Amino acid sequence: MKKAFTMLELVMVMVIMGIVASIGAEIIASMYSNYLRSRTINRLETQTEITLEQIAKRLQYRIKESVIARDIAGGVLLSLADPTVDSSYNVLEWIGASNESFLGTPRPGWSGFIDLDSNDTNKTAGTFKTSESNLTDASNTISALTNTNIDLSNGKEVALIFKGISYNIADFGWGTINNSDGSATLKVRVGATIDTLAISNDATIPTEISEQYTLAHTAYAIVPSETNSTDFNLTLHYNYQPWHDEEYTDGSTSVLAEHASLFRFKQDESILRLKLCLHDANLTGVGDIIVVCKEKVIY
Repeated sequence: MKKAFTMLELVMVMVIMGIVASIGAEIIASMYSNYLRSRTINRLETQTEITLEQIAKRLQYRIKESVIARDIAGGVLLSLADPTVDSSYNVLEWIGASNESFLGTPRPGWSGFIDLDSNDTNKTAGTFKTSESNLTDASNTISALTNTNIDLSNGKEVALIFKGISYNIADFGWGTINNSDGSATLKVRVGATIDTLAISNDATIPTEISEQYTLAHTAYAIVPSETNSTDFNLTLHYNYQPWHDEEYTDGSTSVLAEHASLFRFKQDESILRLKLCLHDANLTGVGDIIVVCKEKVIY
């Protein structure tokens, strides 16, 4: 006599296996969904951190008095230090010190100091002796960074900004017609020697000079692709010179981040605070949009 499963036993086994399979499929689906969510969060956190770090590194060498906030829709700009700057100001713009051309061995590209006692420092002639500088190296570095648009030659001058002098945003050319040359951005080029700066032929000799200075070869702007939107690209504009009557639309561009939902900035005394939120545009298909927000403080 042969033993076998009864029909009832077979049915019960099939029902149990179906229940186990159903539960297992739900567990696997849930685990995969959680994996996609975790991967997306990690990617967004990394991307947000990298984007803020890229902005912060450029802001680290900002000319602090030059930082402005623009309201594209209203066509208004203010100093970022102005307490009336609110969320309607969506473009952050500033002039940055040319730190790359400063670095050099054995001499820096530009020393940051003017020898006021030198015969080569002549306010009437418009020349400044900047000892221990190698302006030729500085010119080559700047030329490489700006695709040969700026190189400290006549017509391609950088901006010299004196330290220790009180400036407002109008002095940097912001807010004037075509951002025309402000008194804070003195156009200079290499003079007769590699450690002498000469004022541009069309520049106005300043009434006040300082022993310390900074050279700047570009301004920067962080611009959202759309206003009043929760899904926009954040773009860096650079290689443009307000002292040559240029706007940020005249410069080079690089997309810093896609699918941003918020970009805010605020100044508390000399401290800048940035906040950036990025989302995944529901590309993971998990049923909702994943958003990651981070903040950065720049001194």
